[in-house]
Amino acid sequence: MKNNSPFLQLHEATIGYQNPLIKQVDASLHLSEICLLMGDNGVGKTTLFKSILKQLPLLHGEIYLNGKKLSLLNGRQVAEETAVVFSKAAVPANYTVRDLVSFGKYIHYPYYFELNEVDKTEVARIIAQLKLEQYIDFPLNRLSDGNLQKAFIGRALAQDSPMIILDEPTTHLDEKNKIMILQLLRNLAKEQNRLILFSSHDWRLAKEFADKIWLLHEKEIHAGIAEEILLKHDKLLNAELFNLGRDFRPPVITAPELHKEMLYSFLQKNFPRDLSRFHFNYINNSWLITSGSSQTEHKTFEDISEFITKN
Repeated sequence: MKNNSPFLQLHEATIGYQNPLIKQVDASLHLSEICLLMGDNGVGKTTLFKSILKQLPLLHGEIYLNGKKLSLLNGRQVAEETAVVFSKAAVPANYTVRDLVSFGKYIHYPYYFELNEVDKTEVARIIAQLKLEQYIDFPLNRLSDGNLQKAFIGRALAQDSPMIILDEPTTHLDEKNKIMILQLLRNLAKEQNRLILFSSHDWRLAKEFADKIWLLHEKEIHAGIAEEILLKHDKLLNAELFNLGRDFRPPVITAPELHKEMLYSFLQKNFPRDLSRFHFNYINNSWLITSGSSQTEHKTFEDISEFITKN
C-alpha cells in the first residue's frame, strides 16, 4: 500500500544557475515508484538532480525529502536519504570493485570504521547481483566502461538509502546488462520500498520499467503515469524527430512500434523525398504497400528499396 505522503516533493521550485532552466515546478514521487526523467540535452536534467541533492541552491521554492525541507538538511542527512550515480563520476585511484561498493556503507559509520560481517556479506551479495564476482578485486581503472558503471551502481545500492538517483545509468551497458540493471532496480523499488529516479533518452525504458515520467520541456516538468505522458506527448514516440532530410515526407506506416521505427529509419536515410502517397502495413511478417488502387507485398527492406526506386 502506497504511503500517502510523497518522499520527494518539489514545491514551486525554480531550478537553474543565474537563469532558470525549470520554473515553478510542483511535482512529487512516493517510495516504491520508479520515475524516468526525460528531456533534450541542456534542458536541466542533471541540474535538477544536483538541486535535489543540495549541490545547487534553488532560485525559488522548496524541495522536501521525506517530509523535511532540503534547505535545512546537512550533507550527511541528504546522503542518508539519497544515493546517486552520475554518468561522469570520477574514478577513485587504487580502488577495487570491492572497495567501491563497500564505500556505500561508510555513510552510516564514523570515519575509518571497519565494516562488520553483515556489511561484508551485503557487499558480496550486491557484487554477485551485478555479475561482477570475477572482477571483485580488480582495480577500477582496468574495468570496461560497462562494468565500471555497474560498480558505481553497486555503491549506490550498498548505501541503502530510500531514494536512488541515476544519471543515464544504462549509457555504457549492452542490452543484456541494461535489462539486468533495470530489473534489479525495479525489484529493489517494489520489494524494498525504494524510490528510483533515473534519466534516459530511451522512451522504451518507460514502457517496460518506469511507473512515472517527468518530462522536461519548455522549462516545465510534465509529470504523470508513464503511459499517459507518452500518449500526451507523442513526439517522444515519433520517428520524425530523427528526420535527416528536409525533403523527406513520411508515408503512413501501420505496424508495431519497433517495426515502424525501423522502416521509418530505413526510408528517411535512403529516400529523401515525398513518400506520403504510400501506405505501409505490416501483416504476417510482410509489408503490404498501398498506393492509389494498387497493392504489393514485400518481405525485405531490399525488396521495398527496389519498389520505391521504381515508383
